[in-house]
Amino acid sequence: MNSYLLNRAVGSISPQALERAQTTRLLHALQPAPSISFSNGRNARSTDEAAGGRDGVTHDYLAHPAGVNSIAIDKFEGRYMLSGGADSSISIWDLEDSGSDVKKQIVHEPLGSVTKTASAHKFGITHLSFYPFDSLAFLSSSYDHSLKVYSSETLTVSASFDLSSVVYSHALSPIASHLLVACATEHPAIRLVDLRSGASAHSLAGHHGAVLTVAWHPLEPHLLASGGSDGAVRFWDIRRSASSLGVLDMEDSVGVGALQSGTVAQRHRERGKAHTGPVNGLIWTDNGQYIVTTGHDERIRVWDTVTGANTLASFGPVVKNKHLSSLLPLLAPSSLVAPGKDVLFYPSEREILVYELFDGQLLKRLRTPAATAPVAAPGGTGLRNVRNRTTALAWRAHDVELYSAHADGSVRAWRPRTSEDALVEEEEEGEEERESANGRRGGEGEGKKRKRDILEDVYRDLTTRKVTFS
Repeated sequence: MNSYLLNRAVGSISPQALERAQTTRLLHALQPAPSISFSNGRNARSTDEAAGGRDGVTHDYLAHPAGVNSIAIDKFEGRYMLSGGADSSISIWDLEDSGSDVKKQIVHEPLGSVTKTASAHKFGITHLSFYPFDSLAFLSSSYDHSLKVYSSETLTVSASFDLSSVVYSHALSPIASHLLVACATEHPAIRLVDLRSGASAHSLAGHHGAVLTVAWHPLEPHLLASGGSDGAVRFWDIRRSASSLGVLDMEDSVGVGALQSGTVAQRHRERGKAHTGPVNGLIWTDNGQYIVTTGHDERIRVWDTVTGANTLASFGPVVKNKHLSSLLPLLAPSSLVAPGKDVLFYPSEREILVYELFDGQLLKRLRTPAATAPVAAPGGTGLRNVRNRTTALAWRAHDVELYSAHADGSVRAWRPRTSEDALVEEEEEGEEERESANGRRGGEGEGKKRKRDILEDVYRDLTTRKVTFS
Protein backbone atom coordinates (compact mmCIF):
# COMPACT_ATOMS: atom_id res chain seq x y z
CA MET A 1 0.00 0.00 0.00
CA ASN A 2 2.90 2.36 0.72
CA SER A 3 4.08 2.03 -2.90
CA TYR A 4 0.63 3.13 -4.11
CA LEU A 5 0.74 6.16 -1.81
CA LEU A 6 4.19 7.07 -3.08
CA ASN A 7 3.14 6.70 -6.72
CA ARG A 8 0.06 8.80 -6.07
CA ALA A 9 2.19 11.48 -4.38
CA VAL A 10 4.45 11.75 -7.44
CA GLY A 11 1.44 11.61 -9.77
CA SER A 12 2.27 8.35 -11.56
CA ILE A 13 -1.16 6.81 -10.79
CA SER A 14 -4.63 8.31 -10.71
CA PRO A 15 -6.81 8.77 -7.61
CA GLN A 16 -9.15 6.11 -9.03
CA ALA A 17 -6.31 3.58 -9.20
CA LEU A 18 -5.38 4.31 -5.60
CA GLU A 19 -9.00 3.93 -4.52
CA ARG A 20 -9.36 0.58 -6.31
CA ALA A 21 -6.10 -0.66 -4.80
CA GLN A 22 -7.42 0.11 -1.32
CA THR A 23 -10.89 -1.38 -1.90
CA THR A 24 -9.34 -4.51 -3.44
CA ARG A 25 -7.10 -4.82 -0.38
CA LEU A 26 -10.13 -4.53 1.91
CA LEU A 27 -12.08 -6.99 -0.22
CA HIS A 28 -9.37 -9.62 0.15
CA ALA A 29 -9.22 -8.96 3.92
CA LEU A 30 -12.86 -9.93 4.61
CA GLN A 31 -13.23 -11.87 7.86
CA PRO A 32 -16.12 -12.94 10.12
CA ALA A 33 -17.48 -10.16 12.34
CA PRO A 34 -18.54 -12.18 15.41
CA SER A 35 -19.40 -9.00 17.32
CA ILE A 36 -22.46 -8.45 15.06
CA SER A 37 -25.54 -10.63 15.52
CA PHE A 38 -29.18 -10.60 14.45
CA SER A 39 -31.88 -11.67 16.88
CA ASN A 40 -35.63 -11.84 16.45
CA GLY A 41 -36.05 -11.43 20.21
CA ARG A 42 -36.78 -15.13 20.72
CA ASN A 43 -33.29 -16.53 21.03
CA ALA A 44 -33.69 -20.28 20.67
CA ARG A 45 -30.03 -21.04 21.29
CA SER A 46 -29.49 -19.07 24.47
CA THR A 47 -27.41 -21.49 26.54
CA ASP A 48 -25.84 -24.91 26.57
CA GLU A 49 -27.98 -25.62 29.59
CA ALA A 50 -31.12 -25.20 27.46
CA ALA A 51 -29.70 -27.82 25.11
CA GLY A 52 -28.82 -30.25 27.87
CA GLY A 53 -25.37 -28.87 28.67
CA ARG A 54 -23.92 -27.59 31.91
CA ASP A 55 -21.83 -24.50 31.33
CA GLY A 56 -24.64 -22.02 30.63
CA VAL A 57 -22.61 -20.14 27.99
CA THR A 58 -24.54 -17.80 25.69
CA HIS A 59 -24.42 -18.76 22.02
CA ASP A 60 -25.41 -17.32 18.67
CA TYR A 61 -28.55 -15.25 18.26
CA LEU A 62 -31.10 -16.34 15.68
CA ALA A 63 -32.75 -14.20 13.04
CA HIS A 64 -35.25 -16.99 12.19
CA PRO A 65 -35.30 -20.08 14.46
CA ALA A 66 -36.35 -22.44 11.66
CA GLY A 67 -33.54 -21.28 9.32
CA VAL A 68 -32.90 -18.36 6.96
CA ASN A 69 -33.60 -19.06 3.29
CA SER A 70 -32.97 -15.66 1.70
CA ILE A 71 -31.60 -12.18 2.40
CA ALA A 72 -31.52 -8.95 0.38
CA ILE A 73 -30.02 -5.47 1.00
CA ASP A 74 -31.34 -2.30 -0.62
CA LYS A 75 -28.97 -0.90 -3.24
CA PHE A 76 -29.78 2.79 -2.65
CA GLU A 77 -28.67 3.42 0.93
CA GLY A 78 -27.24 0.02 1.74
CA ARG A 79 -28.98 0.37 5.08
CA TYR A 80 -31.96 -1.99 5.17
CA MET A 81 -31.80 -5.76 4.95
CA LEU A 82 -34.60 -8.27 4.41
CA SER A 83 -34.47 -11.84 5.68
CA GLY A 84 -36.89 -14.66 4.95
CA GLY A 85 -37.24 -17.78 7.07
CA ALA A 86 -38.12 -21.40 6.51
CA ASP A 87 -41.09 -20.77 8.83
CA SER A 88 -42.57 -18.24 6.32
CA SER A 89 -41.58 -15.21 8.43
CA ILE A 90 -40.01 -12.07 6.93
CA SER A 91 -38.02 -9.48 8.90
CA ILE A 92 -36.52 -6.12 8.00
CA TRP A 93 -33.35 -4.85 9.73
CA ASP A 94 -31.57 -1.52 10.00
CA LEU A 95 -27.86 -2.20 9.47
CA GLU A 96 -26.92 1.25 10.77
CA ASP A 97 -28.73 0.74 14.06
CA SER A 98 -26.19 0.28 16.84
CA GLY A 99 -28.47 -2.34 18.40
CA SER A 100 -28.24 -3.50 21.97
CA ASP A 101 -24.76 -4.04 23.39
CA VAL A 102 -24.44 -7.40 25.12
CA LYS A 103 -20.89 -8.04 26.38
CA LYS A 104 -19.35 -6.02 23.52
CA GLN A 105 -21.60 -7.72 20.97
CA ILE A 106 -23.91 -5.62 18.80
CA VAL A 107 -27.25 -7.41 18.61
CA HIS A 108 -29.59 -6.12 15.90
CA GLU A 109 -33.32 -6.53 16.37
CA PRO A 110 -35.80 -6.30 13.49
CA LEU A 111 -37.62 -3.06 12.70
CA GLY A 112 -40.63 -5.19 11.90
CA SER A 113 -41.59 -8.77 11.09
CA VAL A 114 -44.27 -10.60 9.12
CA THR A 115 -45.49 -13.86 10.57
CA LYS A 116 -47.98 -16.40 9.25
CA THR A 117 -51.33 -14.61 8.75
CA ALA A 118 -54.20 -14.82 6.28
CA SER A 119 -52.44 -12.48 3.83
CA ALA A 120 -48.83 -13.60 4.42
CA HIS A 121 -47.03 -16.65 3.05
CA LYS A 122 -48.06 -20.03 4.40
CA PHE A 123 -44.79 -21.91 3.79
CA GLY A 124 -41.09 -21.13 3.73
CA ILE A 125 -39.69 -18.15 1.83
CA THR A 126 -37.64 -19.03 -1.26
CA HIS A 127 -36.46 -15.61 -2.46
CA LEU A 128 -36.59 -11.93 -1.44
CA SER A 129 -35.71 -8.83 -3.46
CA PHE A 130 -36.16 -5.09 -3.08
CA TYR A 131 -38.08 -3.26 -5.78
CA PRO A 132 -35.22 -2.14 -8.08
CA PHE A 133 -36.37 1.49 -8.43
CA ASP A 134 -37.44 2.20 -4.85
CA SER A 135 -36.58 0.43 -1.60
CA LEU A 136 -40.04 1.26 -0.17
CA ALA A 137 -41.35 -1.98 -1.66
CA PHE A 138 -40.07 -5.54 -1.93
CA LEU A 139 -41.07 -8.85 -3.49
CA SER A 140 -41.15 -12.30 -1.93
CA SER A 141 -41.77 -15.79 -3.29
CA SER A 142 -42.55 -18.96 -1.39
CA TYR A 143 -43.12 -22.69 -1.46
CA ASP A 144 -46.84 -21.86 -1.10
CA HIS A 145 -46.98 -21.15 -4.89
CA SER A 146 -47.31 -17.38 -4.48
CA LEU A 147 -45.45 -14.19 -5.34
CA LYS A 148 -46.24 -11.19 -3.12
CA VAL A 149 -45.43 -7.48 -3.15
CA TYR A 150 -44.98 -5.81 0.27
CA SER A 151 -44.64 -2.27 1.52
CA SER A 152 -41.26 -1.92 3.26
CA GLU A 153 -42.64 0.65 5.70
CA THR A 154 -45.82 -1.09 6.86
CA LEU A 155 -44.98 -4.71 5.89
CA THR A 156 -48.44 -5.08 4.42
CA VAL A 157 -49.20 -6.98 1.23
CA SER A 158 -49.81 -4.72 -1.78
CA ALA A 159 -50.38 -7.49 -4.33
CA SER A 160 -50.42 -11.28 -4.39
CA PHE A 161 -50.15 -13.69 -7.33
CA ASP A 162 -50.98 -17.39 -7.20
CA LEU A 163 -48.81 -19.23 -9.76
CA SER A 164 -50.08 -22.75 -8.94
CA SER A 165 -46.51 -24.08 -8.63
CA VAL A 166 -43.64 -23.76 -6.18
CA VAL A 167 -41.80 -20.52 -6.92
CA TYR A 168 -38.05 -21.13 -6.52
CA SER A 169 -36.91 -17.60 -7.39
CA HIS A 170 -37.98 -14.42 -9.17
CA ALA A 171 -36.33 -11.46 -10.90
CA LEU A 172 -37.33 -7.92 -11.89
CA SER A 173 -35.22 -6.03 -14.44
CA PRO A 174 -33.14 -3.23 -12.85
CA ILE A 175 -33.59 -0.97 -15.89
CA ALA A 176 -36.78 -1.96 -17.73
CA SER A 177 -40.02 0.00 -17.68
CA HIS A 178 -42.20 -3.03 -18.49
CA LEU A 179 -42.32 -4.14 -14.78
CA LEU A 180 -42.45 -7.83 -15.64
CA VAL A 181 -41.42 -10.22 -12.88
CA ALA A 182 -39.89 -13.43 -14.21
CA CYS A 183 -40.70 -16.36 -11.93
CA ALA A 184 -38.81 -19.67 -11.87
CA THR A 185 -41.32 -22.30 -10.84
CA GLU A 186 -41.79 -26.03 -10.57
CA HIS A 187 -43.61 -25.81 -13.89
CA PRO A 188 -41.36 -26.15 -16.99
CA ALA A 189 -42.45 -22.75 -18.30
CA ILE A 190 -41.20 -19.41 -16.95
CA ARG A 191 -44.09 -17.28 -15.71
CA LEU A 192 -44.04 -13.52 -16.39
CA VAL A 193 -46.12 -11.48 -13.96
CA ASP A 194 -47.06 -7.91 -14.93
CA LEU A 195 -47.08 -5.67 -11.86
CA ARG A 196 -48.98 -2.96 -13.74
CA SER A 197 -51.95 -5.03 -14.80
CA GLY A 198 -51.79 -7.39 -11.85
CA ALA A 199 -51.96 -10.44 -14.07
CA SER A 200 -49.69 -13.19 -15.28
CA ALA A 201 -48.75 -11.88 -18.72
CA HIS A 202 -47.53 -15.02 -20.46
CA SER A 203 -45.22 -18.00 -20.17
CA LEU A 204 -41.91 -18.92 -21.80
CA ALA A 205 -41.84 -22.62 -22.67
CA GLY A 206 -38.65 -24.50 -23.49
CA HIS A 207 -37.24 -26.20 -20.41
CA HIS A 208 -37.94 -29.90 -19.84
CA GLY A 209 -38.22 -29.71 -16.07
CA ALA A 210 -38.58 -27.27 -13.22
CA VAL A 211 -37.06 -23.81 -13.72
CA LEU A 212 -34.84 -23.01 -10.71
CA THR A 213 -33.31 -19.62 -11.45
CA VAL A 214 -33.87 -16.57 -13.68
CA ALA A 215 -31.98 -13.30 -14.24
CA TRP A 216 -32.56 -10.27 -16.46
CA HIS A 217 -29.74 -8.77 -18.53
CA PRO A 218 -28.33 -5.72 -16.68
CA LEU A 219 -28.31 -3.50 -19.79
CA GLU A 220 -30.87 -5.00 -22.22
CA PRO A 221 -34.41 -4.68 -20.76
CA HIS A 222 -35.97 -7.47 -22.84
CA LEU A 223 -33.34 -10.19 -22.48
CA LEU A 224 -33.71 -12.92 -19.87
CA ALA A 225 -31.66 -15.99 -18.89
CA SER A 226 -32.93 -19.06 -17.06
CA GLY A 227 -31.57 -22.28 -15.62
CA GLY A 228 -33.52 -25.47 -15.02
CA SER A 229 -33.46 -28.96 -13.58
CA ASP A 230 -32.79 -30.27 -17.10
CA GLY A 231 -29.24 -28.81 -16.93
CA ALA A 232 -30.00 -26.23 -19.60
CA VAL A 233 -29.38 -22.47 -19.52
CA ARG A 234 -31.69 -20.70 -21.96
CA PHE A 235 -31.84 -17.13 -23.26
CA TRP A 236 -35.06 -15.33 -24.11
CA ASP A 237 -36.17 -12.16 -25.89
CA ILE A 238 -39.63 -11.46 -24.50
CA ARG A 239 -40.50 -9.23 -27.51
CA ARG A 240 -40.34 -12.14 -29.97
CA SER A 241 -43.10 -14.60 -30.68
CA ALA A 242 -40.51 -17.38 -30.64
CA SER A 243 -38.93 -16.09 -27.46
CA SER A 244 -36.09 -18.59 -27.06
CA LEU A 245 -32.71 -17.46 -28.41
CA GLY A 246 -31.07 -20.82 -27.77
CA VAL A 247 -29.06 -22.59 -25.10
CA LEU A 248 -25.51 -22.82 -23.78
CA ASP A 249 -23.39 -25.92 -24.35
CA MET A 250 -20.57 -26.78 -21.95
CA GLU A 251 -18.71 -28.59 -24.76
CA ASP A 252 -18.49 -25.41 -26.86
CA SER A 253 -15.46 -23.22 -26.12
CA VAL A 254 -15.70 -21.34 -29.44
CA GLY A 255 -19.29 -20.12 -29.51
CA VAL A 256 -21.89 -19.80 -32.23
CA GLY A 257 -23.78 -16.94 -33.82
CA ALA A 258 -22.89 -13.31 -34.37
CA LEU A 259 -24.11 -10.08 -32.89
CA GLN A 260 -27.65 -9.35 -33.95
CA SER A 261 -29.04 -6.56 -31.82
CA GLY A 262 -27.80 -5.48 -28.46
CA THR A 263 -25.02 -7.31 -26.71
CA VAL A 264 -26.25 -10.92 -26.79
CA ALA A 265 -25.78 -13.06 -29.87
CA GLN A 266 -28.55 -14.76 -31.80
CA ARG A 267 -27.97 -18.44 -31.00
CA HIS A 268 -29.09 -21.13 -33.40
CA ARG A 269 -28.25 -23.98 -31.03
CA GLU A 270 -31.37 -25.54 -29.56
CA ARG A 271 -29.69 -28.52 -27.92
CA GLY A 272 -26.99 -28.61 -25.34
CA LYS A 273 -26.45 -28.55 -21.60
CA ALA A 274 -24.63 -26.04 -19.48
CA HIS A 275 -24.31 -28.54 -16.60
CA THR A 276 -24.75 -32.28 -16.17
CA GLY A 277 -27.15 -31.65 -13.28
CA PRO A 278 -29.83 -29.09 -12.39
CA VAL A 279 -28.80 -25.43 -12.75
CA ASN A 280 -29.77 -23.51 -9.61
CA GLY A 281 -27.55 -20.42 -9.81
CA LEU A 282 -27.20 -17.77 -12.49
CA ILE A 283 -25.87 -14.17 -12.43
CA TRP A 284 -24.68 -11.62 -15.00
CA THR A 285 -21.61 -9.43 -14.71
CA ASP A 286 -22.32 -5.69 -14.39
CA ASN A 287 -21.57 -5.04 -18.07
CA GLY A 288 -23.57 -8.04 -19.30
CA GLN A 289 -20.63 -9.47 -21.26
CA TYR A 290 -20.41 -12.61 -19.15
CA ILE A 291 -22.77 -14.85 -17.27
CA VAL A 292 -21.92 -17.19 -14.37
CA THR A 293 -23.83 -20.45 -13.83
CA THR A 294 -23.71 -23.09 -11.08
CA GLY A 295 -25.24 -26.55 -10.93
CA HIS A 296 -25.57 -29.84 -9.11
CA ASP A 297 -22.55 -31.19 -11.00
CA GLU A 298 -20.69 -28.98 -8.49
CA ARG A 299 -19.20 -26.82 -11.21
CA ILE A 300 -19.05 -23.07 -11.71
CA ARG A 301 -18.92 -21.96 -15.35
CA VAL A 302 -18.30 -18.55 -16.89
CA TRP A 303 -19.72 -17.86 -20.37
CA ASP A 304 -19.11 -15.20 -23.00
CA THR A 305 -22.61 -13.88 -23.74
CA VAL A 306 -21.65 -12.47 -27.14
CA THR A 307 -20.75 -15.87 -28.61
CA GLY A 308 -22.16 -18.25 -26.02
CA ALA A 309 -18.72 -19.81 -25.52
CA ASN A 310 -17.64 -21.60 -22.36
CA THR A 311 -14.54 -19.70 -21.15
CA LEU A 312 -13.28 -22.93 -19.52
CA ALA A 313 -12.41 -21.16 -16.25
CA SER A 314 -11.70 -23.90 -13.70
CA PHE A 315 -12.73 -23.38 -10.07
CA GLY A 316 -11.41 -26.64 -8.63
CA PRO A 317 -13.04 -29.51 -6.74
CA VAL A 318 -14.10 -27.78 -3.50
CA VAL A 319 -17.48 -26.48 -4.75
CA LYS A 320 -20.50 -28.07 -3.02
CA ASN A 321 -24.02 -27.85 -4.43
CA LYS A 322 -26.63 -30.49 -3.62
CA HIS A 323 -29.90 -28.74 -2.81
CA LEU A 324 -32.70 -28.09 -5.28
CA SER A 325 -33.39 -24.59 -3.96
CA SER A 326 -31.93 -21.60 -5.76
CA LEU A 327 -28.31 -21.01 -4.68
CA LEU A 328 -26.98 -17.77 -6.16
CA PRO A 329 -23.30 -16.84 -6.25
CA LEU A 330 -22.41 -13.19 -5.70
CA LEU A 331 -20.13 -10.82 -7.60
CA ALA A 332 -18.44 -8.00 -5.72
CA PRO A 333 -19.21 -4.58 -7.28
CA SER A 334 -16.94 -4.07 -10.27
CA SER A 335 -16.10 -0.58 -9.01
CA LEU A 336 -14.10 -2.13 -6.16
CA VAL A 337 -11.62 -4.03 -8.32
CA ALA A 338 -9.41 -3.43 -11.34
CA PRO A 339 -10.92 -4.21 -14.78
CA GLY A 340 -10.81 -7.93 -15.51
CA LYS A 341 -10.23 -8.81 -11.84
CA ASP A 342 -13.83 -9.47 -10.78
CA VAL A 343 -14.25 -11.36 -7.50
CA LEU A 344 -16.85 -14.11 -7.09
CA PHE A 345 -18.29 -15.31 -3.77
CA TYR A 346 -19.85 -18.77 -3.73
CA PRO A 347 -21.90 -20.21 -0.80
CA SER A 348 -20.48 -23.73 -0.53
CA GLU A 349 -22.12 -25.53 2.41
CA ARG A 350 -20.29 -24.38 5.56
CA GLU A 351 -17.87 -21.99 3.87
CA ILE A 352 -17.88 -19.11 1.42
CA LEU A 353 -15.40 -19.57 -1.42
CA VAL A 354 -13.78 -16.43 -2.85
CA TYR A 355 -12.55 -16.71 -6.45
CA GLU A 356 -11.06 -14.54 -9.11
CA LEU A 357 -13.77 -14.82 -11.74
CA PHE A 358 -11.95 -15.24 -15.04
CA ASP A 359 -9.17 -17.64 -14.08
CA GLY A 360 -10.93 -19.49 -11.24
CA GLN A 361 -8.12 -18.84 -8.75
CA LEU A 362 -9.23 -19.56 -5.18
CA LEU A 363 -8.37 -16.42 -3.21
CA LYS A 364 -9.85 -17.30 0.16
CA ARG A 365 -12.08 -19.69 2.08
CA LEU A 366 -14.33 -17.93 4.57
CA ARG A 367 -15.37 -20.63 7.01
CA THR A 368 -18.58 -20.18 8.96
CA PRO A 369 -18.59 -21.17 12.65
CA ALA A 370 -20.16 -24.52 13.47
CA ALA A 371 -23.52 -24.57 15.21
CA THR A 372 -22.73 -24.81 18.92
CA ALA A 373 -26.09 -26.18 20.03
CA PRO A 374 -29.25 -27.72 18.59
CA VAL A 375 -31.85 -25.32 17.24
CA ALA A 376 -35.36 -25.06 18.62
CA ALA A 377 -37.98 -26.57 16.36
CA PRO A 378 -40.82 -24.27 15.24
CA GLY A 379 -43.64 -24.11 17.75
CA GLY A 380 -41.41 -25.03 20.67
CA THR A 381 -41.87 -28.78 20.10
CA GLY A 382 -38.27 -29.62 20.93
CA LEU A 383 -34.78 -29.36 19.50
CA ARG A 384 -33.52 -30.26 16.05
CA ASN A 385 -30.01 -30.64 14.70
CA VAL A 386 -29.18 -28.74 11.53
CA ARG A 387 -26.14 -28.43 9.31
CA ASN A 388 -24.88 -24.90 9.23
CA ARG A 389 -25.41 -24.60 5.47
CA THR A 390 -24.99 -21.20 3.80
CA THR A 391 -28.19 -20.45 1.90
CA ALA A 392 -27.77 -16.90 0.54
CA LEU A 393 -25.33 -13.99 0.19
CA ALA A 394 -25.89 -10.23 -0.04
CA TRP A 395 -23.52 -7.31 -0.59
CA ARG A 396 -23.97 -4.03 1.25
CA ALA A 397 -23.92 -1.09 -1.17
CA HIS A 398 -21.44 1.78 -0.63
CA ASP A 399 -19.34 -0.38 1.68
CA VAL A 400 -17.02 -3.38 1.76
CA GLU A 401 -19.33 -5.67 3.72
CA LEU A 402 -20.80 -9.07 3.02
CA TYR A 403 -23.76 -10.74 4.75
CA SER A 404 -24.68 -14.42 4.67
CA ALA A 405 -27.79 -16.41 5.60
CA HIS A 406 -27.63 -19.88 7.13
CA ALA A 407 -29.86 -22.89 7.65
CA ASP A 408 -29.19 -22.81 11.40
CA GLY A 409 -31.23 -19.58 11.65
CA SER A 410 -28.39 -17.07 11.81
CA VAL A 411 -27.37 -14.13 9.65
CA ARG A 412 -23.64 -13.36 9.73
CA ALA A 413 -21.65 -10.26 8.84
CA TRP A 414 -18.23 -10.25 7.15
CA ARG A 415 -16.00 -7.18 7.35
CA PRO A 416 -12.39 -6.37 6.37
CA ARG A 417 -9.76 -7.00 9.01
CA THR A 418 -6.31 -5.89 7.89
CA SER A 419 -2.98 -6.34 9.66
CA GLU A 420 -3.28 -2.76 10.91
CA ASP A 421 -6.67 -3.56 12.43
CA ALA A 422 -5.18 -6.59 14.17
CA LEU A 423 -2.41 -4.47 15.70
CA VAL A 424 -4.91 -1.90 16.98
CA GLU A 425 -7.06 -4.64 18.52
CA GLU A 426 -4.03 -6.19 20.21
CA GLU A 427 -3.04 -2.82 21.67
CA GLU A 428 -6.58 -2.24 22.95
CA GLU A 429 -6.71 -5.69 24.52
CA GLY A 430 -3.31 -5.13 26.15
CA GLU A 431 -4.44 -1.80 27.55
CA GLU A 432 -7.58 -3.39 28.97
CA GLU A 433 -5.54 -6.14 30.58
CA ARG A 434 -3.20 -3.59 32.15
CA GLU A 435 -6.10 -1.55 33.46
CA SER A 436 -7.70 -4.70 34.88
CA ALA A 437 -4.42 -5.67 36.56
CA ASN A 438 -4.08 -2.20 38.03
CA GLY A 439 -7.60 -2.44 39.37
CA ARG A 440 -6.85 -5.76 41.07
CA ARG A 441 -3.72 -4.35 42.76
CA GLY A 442 -5.89 -1.83 44.58
CA GLY A 443 -5.12 1.62 45.79
CA GLU A 444 -1.33 1.32 45.39
CA GLY A 445 -1.67 0.58 41.72
CA GLU A 446 -4.14 3.42 41.25
CA GLY A 447 -1.72 5.79 42.95
CA LYS A 448 1.12 4.77 40.64
CA LYS A 449 -1.17 5.19 37.63
CA ARG A 450 -2.12 8.72 38.75
CA LYS A 451 1.54 9.67 39.22
CA ARG A 452 2.39 8.30 35.78
CA ASP A 453 -0.45 10.26 34.22
CA ILE A 454 0.72 13.47 35.93
CA LEU A 455 4.27 12.97 34.69
CA GLU A 456 3.00 12.30 31.16
CA ASP A 457 0.95 15.51 31.27
CA VAL A 458 3.99 17.51 32.40
CA TYR A 459 6.15 15.95 29.67
CA ARG A 460 3.51 16.64 27.03
CA ASP A 461 3.16 20.24 28.18
CA LEU A 462 6.94 20.82 27.98
CA THR A 463 7.38 19.18 24.59
CA THR A 464 4.46 20.97 22.98
CA ARG A 465 5.19 24.43 24.45
CA LYS A 466 6.08 27.00 21.81
CA VAL A 467 9.63 28.37 22.09
CA THR A 468 10.23 31.99 21.00
CA PHE A 469 13.51 33.70 20.37
CA SER A 470 13.99 37.41 20.97
